[in-house]
Amino acid sequence: MVSRLTTKGQVTIPKPLRDSLGLEPGHELEFEEREGALIVRRRAPVDPIRRLVGLLPRHIDVDAYLEETRGPARQPELDGGEGNGS
Repeated sequence: MVSRLTTKGQVTIPKPLRDSLGLEPGHELEFEEREGALIVRRRAPVDPIRRLVGLLPRHIDVDAYLEETRGPARQPELDGGEGNGS
């Protein structure tokens, strides 16, 4: 299969290859030059949960963080006495 490079540096991936590789509009591709050859592969999707890794410091005092962001914990003597939360 052959494709021609445009003046903008664009190339069309032949449909049989797109179909066999499961390439669809919006997929990201990675390019690599290796020993004079152009290697193209579909970029692995980034797991949205993995993006969060490293966002917070390694060790965090959750209670201190919650108190800092929400205020002090419930104090029955100041919050209307003991009860069922109503």
